[in-house]
Amino acid sequence: MSARDGGPAFPVPLNPGEEFKAHGPADGMTLRDYFAAKALQGLLAAPQEHVDGFDAHAIVAYALADAMLKAREVAA
Repeated sequence: MSARDGGPAFPVPLNPGEEFKAHGPADGMTLRDYFAAKALQGLLAAPQEHVDGFDAHAIVAYALADAMLKAREVAA
């Protein structure tokens, strides 16, 4: 797991002895991206303060995702 992105959100692990023949393992999106998507969904559904434009919403969403990843480290 990367300290920056939290690792894969929905990894598809290989079974013991299994090999992928046509492609590599599918890790999917990072946990950071998943947290940011959930935060952005909430920000857009129920805005509580004026945020100037979608870029600002995305920045706030990733700041919240980073805070969630940090909280996971503290709680562990």
